[in-house]
Amino acid sequence: MKILLLLNFILLVICPATMAQTIVKGVVRNAQSQQTIPGAIVRANTSQATQTATDGSYSLTVPAQATSIIVSHVGFLPDTITIQHGQTIVYYTELQPHQNILKEVQVQGFETNRPLLQTAGAISIVDSDVIQRSDESSLVRAVNTVPGVRMDERAPASYRISVRGSTLRSPYGIRNVKLYFNGIPLSEANGTSALNGLDAASIGTIEILKGPTASVYGAGTGGAVLLEPKRAQLGTAIGAGVTMGSYGFRKYAATASAGSAKSNVLVQYTHQQYDGYREQSAFDRKVLLISPEFYVSDKQTITSHIIYSDLYYELPGGITKEQYDQNPRQARGGEFGSVKQQAAMNQESINIGLKQNYRFTDNFSNSTAIYSLHRFRDHPFNTDYERNANQEYGGRSSFTYKTTIATLPATYTFGGEFQRGFEAARTYDNNGGAVGALRTDDEVTAKTGFIFSQTELELPSDFIFIAALSLNDTQYEIIRLAQTPTINYTKDFEAVLSPRVALLKRLTDRISAHASVSSGFSPPTEEEILTSDGTLNEDLEAEKGTNYEVGVRGYSLQNRLSFDVVGFYFRLKETIVSRQDVSSVAVFRNVGSTSQKGIETALNYTIVDEPANAVSLFKIWASYTYNHFRFKEYQQDEDDFSGNKLTGVAPHTATAGLDLTTKPGLYFNATANYTDELPLNDENTVYADRFIVVGAKAGYRTTIAGQLQLDIFAGADNLTDEKYSLGNDLNAFGGRFYQPAPDRNYFGGIRLNYSFK
Repeated sequence: MKILLLLNFILLVICPATMAQTIVKGVVRNAQSQQTIPGAIVRANTSQATQTATDGSYSLTVPAQATSIIVSHVGFLPDTITIQHGQTIVYYTELQPHQNILKEVQVQGFETNRPLLQTAGAISIVDSDVIQRSDESSLVRAVNTVPGVRMDERAPASYRISVRGSTLRSPYGIRNVKLYFNGIPLSEANGTSALNGLDAASIGTIEILKGPTASVYGAGTGGAVLLEPKRAQLGTAIGAGVTMGSYGFRKYAATASAGSAKSNVLVQYTHQQYDGYREQSAFDRKVLLISPEFYVSDKQTITSHIIYSDLYYELPGGITKEQYDQNPRQARGGEFGSVKQQAAMNQESINIGLKQNYRFTDNFSNSTAIYSLHRFRDHPFNTDYERNANQEYGGRSSFTYKTTIATLPATYTFGGEFQRGFEAARTYDNNGGAVGALRTDDEVTAKTGFIFSQTELELPSDFIFIAALSLNDTQYEIIRLAQTPTINYTKDFEAVLSPRVALLKRLTDRISAHASVSSGFSPPTEEEILTSDGTLNEDLEAEKGTNYEVGVRGYSLQNRLSFDVVGFYFRLKETIVSRQDVSSVAVFRNVGSTSQKGIETALNYTIVDEPANAVSLFKIWASYTYNHFRFKEYQQDEDDFSGNKLTGVAPHTATAGLDLTTKPGLYFNATANYTDELPLNDENTVYADRFIVVGAKAGYRTTIAGQLQLDIFAGADNLTDEKYSLGNDLNAFGGRFYQPAPDRNYFGGIRLNYSFK
């Protein structure tokens, strides 16, 4: 009887405790970038623990005695959550990055989904704090803080990105650099990228991969840029803002967001206008971004985006040195002057993307994305009038499988990407900004795709080995309808294998070193095959190159100093260069080979990081790039340019800045950018002057009644009132190299954000 009574007593004690168990579920995100954080530790005060999965989700069963859980990850401040017991409780957790530590956020680069210290490759991260250091009129200032990368703005919204010298073949537009938005291709099948359809305020973070990325991003010798949209924070909020500045700059923004453990939805509308510093340089852009993300289950996450853009900007054109010295605000004149011809770009587009991440098991997962793009361009140029309509679709899918090989952890990634674009392209005479007689009527079909595989192996002694391979194929089909008989031209670039091998060594828990060898293959874009005057460039071949790279990154001095240093040597064959003919049409040709050597350095030192102090944050940072780029073999008719400096590349560039934040809410940012003199033509007979540009921004942030966030700010750009050209026209005919940037200019604004309780 005593034994039975004892058993009943034990059951009475144990059963309620067992029945009172609670399942705690949730998603962990970066509070600043709103990216999910895989590998975060979730631990109850009763010792039960788990880790977040690749999509940041977790599920943990805790007993009735558990009162709280702690969520932590290297590089972030831990967060404690009080448990409210029930059958299933869902929490949405945001971790604040710790300023003192090199940001150990998960990077997407090479699809390794590892912390930056465990990623073998030259990767730089531009977060929302860096983007917001200026007036957010464009991404130029933020991107130019990255060593080895140069972003130009020849006219408002006429962007050009150079990664390790790739400007050489980019007289206008973005080419030879792959762009992705939310993991979905933003670069088009024709090899170009329309970044001007996005607003800087729509971007949460940017990852820039430098050099041939080979494997997982397919063909390319310039690199890859991974853009992540802004995400909604926890709760429901609405916001609005306005910014005004010199030369008629104004920008209006409105947002609505809702974030929970099950979904994350952001709707943002921006309208930006600018009268222009130069003649014929006005700008008007409207962008609507709808960016929802749904956490369907522990296994499935669905994200999507809709980007509608209505863009108009004028093209002032390049001017000569004499005109530049006389009056930098003038536009190109003469018979085909920009004002006379009303040179401008009208572009309306919509981009729709859908992506699913699905985890079949803890070791096997898939990410699949599809997208569709529709765009219309109406483009009066100095020498012609272009009207184009584009339709494009594409998709990307990758599988990841984790296993062990002889006790060594291994990860296999494999998949593919395909894009197909169709363009109806017509050119006419430009009669003072009006459509004239038809010149060409072309239908262009572009197809590009690749398959890839990658293996990561975690070796003893903290080594990580990566081997990757991709097979790339690109084809253009051009039907010329305006000629009799109809011309049908096909350019098929032979499928090319591009390998990549990399090795990383964790020297300590704070420092790692990496080395890699990768091969690049970059076919010409449609604009290089079919030039703006309608000429078919049938002899143009793809660039091919090999990149050797070593680097070290980490942090020291009690985690206050972070550093990232990379050295590289890139050999490029069949190098594509551009020159302008007498009518300012860009002409492209292969010219032998180039030798590109360089060092890229980024430093960040946090002097103060104490949220309770009057000065809560004070840090200084700097980046420096050294380039020794030369034409190795370059023969043009009777001229031999072998040994000349690479056109458009400065041998030395540096950026430095400081960030100051106070507990009351006052903040201050300052940035200085130095660019050395650079050659403007292949002959190296004309150089752009070196310059230093300084910008600053100050403001006040506060929260009223716990719900209304207020941000008032003002700033200035080009405080040194430097006279410089941002986005020079390389090898320009008639010496029209210069695209002058604005002199000293100012801006100010206010942002409001109301959170509903």
